[in-house]
Amino acid sequence: MGSLCREVITLQLGHYSNFVGTHWWNLQDASMSYDPEVPPGEIQSDVVFREGQTLGGHVTYTPRLIAMDLKGSLRTLRQEGQLYDSGKDTAAVTWEGSLVMHKVSPPVKNSFLEDLDKLDKGEILAEADFPPSSQPQCSASSVSVDTVNRQLARVQKGYRLEGSVKVWSDFLRIHLHPRTISIIHQYNHDGEAHRLEAFGQGEALLQGPVLEELEDKLHFFVEECDYFQGFQVLCDLADGFAGLGSKVTEMLQDAYGGRGILTWGLAPVSHPNSTPMMDLYHLLNCTLGTVHLANHSSLFCPLTLRGDLGRRPSSPVAFPYLNYDPSMWYHSSSVLALALDALTVPYRLRNNSVPMWQVADSLTMSGRKVVAAYGAVPFPMMHGSSLPDALIDYADSLPWKPLSTCPETGDGRCYGQWATLKGFEGQKLISSLPPGTPPPTPLHSLYSGEDVLASYIRSFYPAAPLALQLVSTPNKLTPPFPQIFSQSLVDPSSLAPGVSSVPVMTSLQSGPALDPWLSQLHRVACSFDIRRVAPSFLSQGLEMADYQEALEQLRLLARCYRDDSGGVMRSSSEEDDD
Repeated sequence: MGSLCREVITLQLGHYSNFVGTHWWNLQDASMSYDPEVPPGEIQSDVVFREGQTLGGHVTYTPRLIAMDLKGSLRTLRQEGQLYDSGKDTAAVTWEGSLVMHKVSPPVKNSFLEDLDKLDKGEILAEADFPPSSQPQCSASSVSVDTVNRQLARVQKGYRLEGSVKVWSDFLRIHLHPRTISIIHQYNHDGEAHRLEAFGQGEALLQGPVLEELEDKLHFFVEECDYFQGFQVLCDLADGFAGLGSKVTEMLQDAYGGRGILTWGLAPVSHPNSTPMMDLYHLLNCTLGTVHLANHSSLFCPLTLRGDLGRRPSSPVAFPYLNYDPSMWYHSSSVLALALDALTVPYRLRNNSVPMWQVADSLTMSGRKVVAAYGAVPFPMMHGSSLPDALIDYADSLPWKPLSTCPETGDGRCYGQWATLKGFEGQKLISSLPPGTPPPTPLHSLYSGEDVLASYIRSFYPAAPLALQLVSTPNKLTPPFPQIFSQSLVDPSSLAPGVSSVPVMTSLQSGPALDPWLSQLHRVACSFDIRRVAPSFLSQGLEMADYQEALEQLRLLARCYRDDSGGVMRSSSEEDDD
């Protein structure tokens, strides 16, 4: 396929989704080049970014994004952004009577946002912030393009934002379009009152002004697309946004039939100041969200670093080359964003891209709309080694960890799989043994990276359909990405301190492993009487009959993945006879 740009609109619904989305957009921005002399990269940024123009005639490049959150969730970020500020004083007072003025100090910006403001204003950071060798070079025949991106990449400040990140805008490095942010004023982000805690509350939101504003924003972004392919939806799964997301995806399905709707249900490892009752609410929201988001999407994939989605989950996912704090949203969302960057590669490529609908269709046969994600974050292709060397170090196991709380079965059964390796720039995909040296493994005798990776994965899933994407474009870990990587990943030849780029490998799978995962979710939800244990959950707008119907749909969804007949799926009529 050529470089035809099939545009995508992103929706981020909820605070944790905006955490993950902010890291994801920062990664996209860090990988872009605004230098006309640099050839186009493998990733086509126009798929998710849009070009615009300010009132002053300045060209802008902003995400094609609608982000929804609650009152009090922005802190220093203005809802309308800064790019299109007309400069008019909208706060002029026309009242001629007496006034009492209450002055409230604005939230203090952290060191990263202060430096970002300086760069936006054209101010140069202190010389001490840049290494001597990183000053921009230009020849007599070229013009130096010293963008904010390039300066941020050269900044050697070790930003430690762990103590200052309260909300996602505290580490947002890009400008947003005025139509991007939607604030739901009925509910508060902080405090004990007016919280969006239950699925039914979220379902009831999509009407009146909230619905009208969303439709207006959607029409604006869709109408400027030439080859619109669909939506990628990031939705909080554990709070009331699960209910809002179910209604939003239902609306998208009705209004934009035929377009892809790839929904990622996001859940943090833990919630601050949670209680046993709130943990129960989180379980119920995850259960209902999984059913309804899967119903209304082309594909639904939960993404979380939790051990499971139960009320007392097991230990969070541990990665051998990461030192992250699972309870810190700033950390856990960065890990999921790196994985999501690789998972979304197929429909963002400049060449040989695969449309959203085709990705979904290849994994969701026979009503199996829920898929599971796995990731090696990072995938340790050590400097100077090769892909075969890295893979054989895993011996008899796959390199990735569960990102959907769904362990692999280990028996080779899988209905379909998309595997992506991204960010291996500068590394060798095949072995470079001296002539005449016998290859130590069959992987070392292959002649392409695709063959090496396909051969390795098929040794675990010999009969499963497999699609591969290998993209060398690096995952640039420029500020404000947290410094959570093992020092063993540092490139000894690099002048920059710390880890500046890492490869990531991901897998998106549909298979029998989802049967026990969905069945367990159903079993836990059925293990108590919601009318007795959590009557307040039902009082938020959810009818008991709707709740029971959702549990039945979840039971049937789990059976879609059941394969106890030697690898041959049984028909629905055969299962009904059991």
